[in-house]
Amino acid sequence: MQAFIDNIPKAELHVHLEGTLEPELSFALAKKNGIPLPYKTPEALVEAYDFTDLPSFLEIYYAGMNVLVAESDFYDLTMAYLTKASNQNIVYAELFFDPQAHTSRGIDFSIVINGIHKAQVDAEQKLGIKSQLIMCFLRELSAESAMEHLSMAEPYLSYLVGVGLDSNERDNPPIKFKQVFKKARELGLKLTMHCDVNQKNTLTHIGQCLDDIKVDRIDHGVNSLEDASLVAKLRDSKIGLTVCPVSNRFVVQSLTAKEIRTMLDEQIMVTINSDDPAYFRAYLNENFIELQKEGDFDKQDLQTLVENSFRIAWLPETEKQQYLSSIRDYVVTSS
Repeated sequence: MQAFIDNIPKAELHVHLEGTLEPELSFALAKKNGIPLPYKTPEALVEAYDFTDLPSFLEIYYAGMNVLVAESDFYDLTMAYLTKASNQNIVYAELFFDPQAHTSRGIDFSIVINGIHKAQVDAEQKLGIKSQLIMCFLRELSAESAMEHLSMAEPYLSYLVGVGLDSNERDNPPIKFKQVFKKARELGLKLTMHCDVNQKNTLTHIGQCLDDIKVDRIDHGVNSLEDASLVAKLRDSKIGLTVCPVSNRFVVQSLTAKEIRTMLDEQIMVTINSDDPAYFRAYLNENFIELQKEGDFDKQDLQTLVENSFRIAWLPETEKQQYLSSIRDYVVTSS
């Protein structure tokens, strides 16, 4: 089963580039940029990853970004992830990044996006992994700040496929950013928003995503199972959910295997993803492996989960079908 997971062609739709910053790269960049770290070794840094909910994770997550300063740093970060992804037989990825977390530190927007984009181009040419970029807004910041960063992004629209909304959900509902996402839609960008597991007013937030923002996808969204009307909307609209089992375990002490099984039974377009793999110590293959063990998923279940990722990917239909065909070919030859 592990060999099946390791070798099947996969897509990753929910991974935060800043969340792929491995301790070794963090130390290397800190040394290069003269930034002191409060830990003596990469191992000590990993031991400090002591978080049990979203706020405690975010505190460590944002502190870790301080080592990212130059365009080459963002290049190295992105190339390191895409190399790892390619080694896990991920053939397509949609990458989140958080520009506000960098511009607030005095890093120019162009430095961030150019470094990422150059790595994407090189990775596709050298490794054969295709990727697209999703710009996320930090929901604890103002809608005005989000709109300002959307304006910063306009000269780079060809680098972007969509926009997202992440970070601290408490008292920051999707509706707060309705005009920003309306503008993004007018610019031709796809829309997604985080609705993390067991957050305050999460069912209201999921409803706003579907009814008011009219998103193309929802990130996480596990709590939608608590409301039959939301389940029906997700099923009928084919709106995908990008679920992240290992990161869920840090927040709710479960890989949510039972909930993912229910989503499959309800014919919801659920997908498996890694979220912040350097912090949760699990990339996409490890998420699949842990989930399979906890939920006793068979190969057909896993194939469906992998195929769902391509079906809801922001790709032309012809490309989706090419990827789906490669999955079917793999399943036939591996059986």
